[in-house]
Amino acid sequence: MNKKLWVQDLKAMPFLLPFFIVYVIFTIFPIIKGLEMSLYDWTLIRKMDFVGMANYQKMISDQYFWRTLWNTTLFVILTTPTMLLLSLGLALLANLKTRFRTFFRGAFFLPSILSVAVISFLAIFMLQPYNGFINTLLHAIGIDAEPFWLADKYLSWVSIVVVTLWWTVGFNMILFLAGLQEIPESLYEATEIDGASRWQQFIYITLPQLMPIGRVILLLQILASYKVFAQILLITNGGPGGATRPLIQYIYEVGFKQNNLGYAATMSYALFFILLVLSIIQLRSNRSEES
Repeated sequence: MNKKLWVQDLKAMPFLLPFFIVYVIFTIFPIIKGLEMSLYDWTLIRKMDFVGMANYQKMISDQYFWRTLWNTTLFVILTTPTMLLLSLGLALLANLKTRFRTFFRGAFFLPSILSVAVISFLAIFMLQPYNGFINTLLHAIGIDAEPFWLADKYLSWVSIVVVTLWWTVGFNMILFLAGLQEIPESLYEATEIDGASRWQQFIYITLPQLMPIGRVILLLQILASYKVFAQILLITNGGPGGATRPLIQYIYEVGFKQNNLGYAATMSYALFFILLVLSIIQLRSNRSEES
């Protein structure tokens, strides 16, 4: 029996080998190389002197690192619960048995196929002061205020969060929608016979059935939000005054503008460690709830 298993494994090796080679080259090797870079004074041109833990010591005392890490964490706090509630609500709407069901699904998912450059251009166009679409709409309904959406640190956060939610909610909505369609109709029919209301069905049937996919979406959303970069760079460039600059933008600036890849790799590993810890906590909590 064991010999047959070995033969089957050997037969599978040629099919797994191409993926394994690509995985080693583009995932395992960069991880090891990044760890090496964090221990050196490394520039875009060449490896300099070995500095040991000096980059990590510098990171601990770097106020810009902590400020950008807080900006990134704030983005996670603002987007993650909102994304879960919004995507669930849209999935429930898209799952209704109405003639507009196909329209709802397409309309909610359509923004997620756009590139970050496109959604950033649309956001800048719509949020311009004086002649932007949003301010023009406010004037049309009788509001004379002239908010500078991208120049105020609070309004800029609102703008980035709303744009990100509009852009990415469709993917999570599809995941929740798939979960809704996996719930047997017989459960709802049985509770209807017992006189349960729609709200009771939602609380005691829909939500418990969606918990597994909800945990997956929560983890994916946290990881994606901690890696936020492109839309902030294109919309506000981290402004005003660095109020919206995320950690990855600071890593990019240190590595490619200040020519210090060693320190940039060090901060990248700090972010990697944060995401690893969050993933382990989330996975362990899922296991404890399932057991």
